[in-house]
Amino acid sequence: MMTDKDDGIWACIIAYCGYFYNPKIGDPTQGIPAGTRFEDLPKEWVCPTCGVGTECFHSVES
Repeated sequence: MMTDKDDGIWACIIAYCGYFYNPKIGDPTQGIPAGTRFEDLPKEWVCPTCGVGTECFHSVES
């Protein structure tokens, strides 16, 4: 179960990308279910828009 602390949005820092990972939605394009915290994404997960890894994301204050 997610807590308020776990449900923050994460933004891709690649200028042309604009993708935001929302743990309340997950990433259905890669089989990531809703409720998956960003910190719990598999190491092989990549941005579905531009293909970069989690190291190119930062937390967005909600």
